[in-house]
Formats: sequence, structure tokens, C-alpha cells
Amino acid sequence: MATALSEEELDNEDYYSLLNVRREASSEELKAAYRRLCMLYHPDKHRDPELKSQAERLFNLVHQAYEVLSDPQTRAIYDIYGKRGLEMEGWEVVERRRTPAEIREEFERLQREREDRRLQQRTNPKGTISVGIDATDLFDRYEEEYEDVSGSGFPQIEINKMHISQSIEAPLTATDTAILSGSLSTQNGNGGGSINFALRRVTSAKGWGELEFGAGDLQGPLFGLKLFRNLTPRCFVTTNCALQFSSRGIRPGLTTVLARNLDKNTVGYLQWRWGIQSAMNTSIVRDTKTSHFTVALQLGIPHSFALISYQHKFQDDDQTRVKGSLKAGFFGTVVEYGAERKISRHSVLGAAVSVGVPQGVSLKVNRPGPCAAPENSKPTPATRLLNRASQTYFFPIHLTDQLLPSAVFYATVGPLVVYFALHRLVIKPYLRAQKEKELEKQRESTATDILQKKQEAEAAVRLMQESVRRIIEAEESRMGLIIVNAWYGKFVNDKSKKSEKVKVIDVTVPLQCLVKDSKLILTEASKAGLPGFYDPCVGEEKNLKVLYQFRGVLHQVMAPDGEALRIPKQSHRIDTDG
Repeated sequence: MATALSEEELDNEDYYSLLNVRREASSEELKAAYRRLCMLYHPDKHRDPELKSQAERLFNLVHQAYEVLSDPQTRAIYDIYGKRGLEMEGWEVVERRRTPAEIREEFERLQREREDRRLQQRTNPKGTISVGIDATDLFDRYEEEYEDVSGSGFPQIEINKMHISQSIEAPLTATDTAILSGSLSTQNGNGGGSINFALRRVTSAKGWGELEFGAGDLQGPLFGLKLFRNLTPRCFVTTNCALQFSSRGIRPGLTTVLARNLDKNTVGYLQWRWGIQSAMNTSIVRDTKTSHFTVALQLGIPHSFALISYQHKFQDDDQTRVKGSLKAGFFGTVVEYGAERKISRHSVLGAAVSVGVPQGVSLKVNRPGPCAAPENSKPTPATRLLNRASQTYFFPIHLTDQLLPSAVFYATVGPLVVYFALHRLVIKPYLRAQKEKELEKQRESTATDILQKKQEAEAAVRLMQESVRRIIEAEESRMGLIIVNAWYGKFVNDKSKKSEKVKVIDVTVPLQCLVKDSKLILTEASKAGLPGFYDPCVGEEKNLKVLYQFRGVLHQVMAPDGEALRIPKQSHRIDTDG
């Protein structure tokens, strides 16, 4: 018998895919799959020295896969931790006498501890950069007054304000986090800045508290206290108290938010703010997979308004969203509409047009960072990971103080034309080049492994020849299932992608070998792990195309990799009437 498998061989095999069984497979299913492969690969069935050596290697691999999956304890470790968990000497990770449920619980605990240790090393930076642009000279021109001024023929576009803020978090313990933040602002030549320090403590699974200290050159010292508490499983409250010290005296402020989950996707908020700009606000927010709807009403000094907004989420790869809102109050009325779209793996680009009285027309271009966690949510590792290294950029461009149709038209059409031009000429080619670069790097790193897998697949096919001959004879005698041709890999059917190369391998023999009682059943696992298969195009989408004959009639099917497949089926039948 061959020696034990190397570490590389262990790492590169999926035991479930190798045995062609479900991850929920019973012991009887495992045993049946194991016996079938043992009959195929048993070394004693082959006299040729080369075939015998190849059979020993594959037989040993199947044997080790069955040993791991047939033992509930080792199977639990493999399911949770992978093959690495099986390689630890003396079972250092868990005690072997534990039940599968206890093993899973232990591994989850260890994973949480490792995640907590990694979080201790993260600063979780978040920032916002806003650059205000005054472009009113494009539409609001005073030609009579300035016609004699040199250079007045060119519109003047100015940056009239800028705001930069940044914050970092430093986890001190499992429950304590220090937060340092600062901001700088300037408008029309005047500016200032501030710095804040906060200490947040998670007191229990139901709440947390935060102390904040701040100082700035425009305002005096600030002291604040924020509390969050879950009152019931569906209701929570947030309270924020602040004392602002200035030359005019102490200015207190208090904000309280009461929220309740009305149903699975809807939350109602009631907010009361006292002190600076006192107000009472009530709102209902409904967020689903395809839409986001908000309605709000505020009564306050000096601002009272009603707001309604809707956002539709398209279920496409680019995560396209279109949105519109109407806001009316004592200050006037504002209509805003826009869209945002994912332009790369970590970047989203958005634009919105704002039309109002007396504000005029503005265009807002932004690149949002990852979605921030709500302030009233408990800080968790998942929340920190979601916000890690998030940066948001805003470019509000004020076009005109009047309601000019030309300004609305250019603010709407201009960004669309620029986006589609950039997307076609710059973004799309860049992303395609990046994807090819990543695939090439992945191919280089796995070249040796793929070559080895290819050799193993070819050896497996040679070992299957005799078994396949017998299976075909049995199937032909009963007018059963005959695999005429089968290919696995990347198919190019789209004419727009005709420049791409087809990368497929012939898997007719391996599939015929899996036929039993005129049936072929493949699990949801990747087909690349099946005996006689290998991955011909690492990192790319793959399909399995099968042309087969059943009861003398041709059938054909193409199934995506990773999806279960059952053959034969009436829907696969080829219509030959035409």
C-alpha cells in the first residue's frame, strides 16, 4: 500500500466532492460511495506496474477521505476547521472524547477569540472629505456690469468651502473602546477645527455607554454622555446629553431617540431634541431587499418640515440604486433625485440633483464608503469590519440660485454622459485588466497544483476504462443512460465575448463511470473535485455540458458548477421534429 499523503495533497482535496456525496450525507451514503470507488481504484485489480502505482495513490486518497468523514468527531473538525484541524498533533485544539456538537462549539469559541485578537490590532479609520464648489457663474451671469472686466468671458468656478473629518478606534479590552476624532472646516476664507476623545463601554448584551470630551478653536470645551439600551427585543432608546462651554456661558443639550421595530423590515423613530435647535421628530423607515422608504415629520425651532423619500435597489451585480425625495417646510421646498452604482469591488459612485426654493439648483457628487453602523447599535466585530478603512467623499456643486430649466437639464444629463463615457473608456477596461491580472497571479500560484491534478485526473481516467466498458455494455442492453460527450470548464456563448478562449476538458469517461442503474446524480459541490476531473480555468466561472442518450433519444444539458445535477430528465430531451 502507498505511503500517507503529503500535506499538499491533503490541502488540495475536497473530501465530499471526491466521494460525490452531500455535506449532509448519512453514513450509509458515505459507505456506498466509498465501496464504489474502492472497486474502481483497488490496486489488486491492475497488473500493469504504472497503473498499479496510480491506483494505490488514488485508493489511499479515497480511504483517507472516508476515514475522516465516517468518524463523527473528525468529520465535525473537518466541517468547521478544514484539514488543518486534522493535522494538529495530539488533538491540541479539542479533546477527542467530545461530541460533534461540543467540538463545533469549541471551534467557534476559538475563532471568536482569534477574531477579537485581530480586532485589537485594528484602528478602524473612518473619514469624510467634503469640497463645496460654487459654479453659479455658469448660469447666473451679470454681463452688463462686468463686460469691461478683463477675462470676464470665462465663467469663474471657485471652491468656497471644505470639510475634513477623521476618526480612529482603539479596542482596549473586549468591552472598552477608545475613539479619537478630529475635523477641520473652512468657508470663504474662515475656518476652524475641533478634536474629540470618547470612551465607549459595552455594559451588557442590552446596552452600552459612551463618555465624550472635545475642544475646538470656534467652540469651547465639550462634555457629553451617550447611552444606549434595549428596552425589549423590539424596542430601544438612545440618550445623548452634552454641555458646551463658551464665552457666552454653558449651553446644555439633550437628544433622546425612542425606536421600535414595527415589523421585520420597518422601524419607527421618535426623537426629541432640547437646547440648540430644539425640535421633535417622528419618522418611519422601511428597508427591504429591493427598496428603502422614509417618511418623517419635524416640528421645531427654527426648522419644521415634512419629508418623504424612496430608493429602489436593483438586483444586479453593480448594485444600482435610484432615489428621489421631497422635503417641504418653513425654509422652502426641495426636490432631490439621483442614483448610485458600484464601480469597483470597494467603491460606489453616486450623484443627485437638488432643485428647490429658495436654494436653487445643485449637483451633489459623492463616493460613499461602506455602510456605517447605526449609532444606536451595539459595537460588534462584524460592525467594525464593515466600517474598516471607510472613506466618504462629497462634492456639492451649487449651479444657480434660480430655478433655471437649463441648469436642471445639464445637472441631470451631464453626469450621465460623463459616467457612461468614463465607464466605457476608463473604468471597464481598468477592471477587466485588474481581473486578468488577478487571474494570472492565481494561475501562477496554482500552476504546480493544477499540473498535479491534471496528471491525477488522467491517471484516474485510465483506471476507469475497464469499468466504463462494462457500464456501457450494461446500459446498452437495457436502453439505459449513455454519456455521448461531456465537457467541463469555461464556455463562451456570448458573441460579445468571442475574443475569449474556450477552456474545457473532456469528462465523458469520468461521468459514465458515475452512472448507476441508468442514473447520474452529482452533488452541489464543485465538479473539479470529482474523480477524473480537474479545474481547467482557475478563478473563472465553469459549467458542465453533457450530451447523453437515454432510451435511444438524445438529451443535452448545461449546468453551472456548484449546482446539483440529476440525469436523465424529460426537460433535457432534444427536440428533433424540426
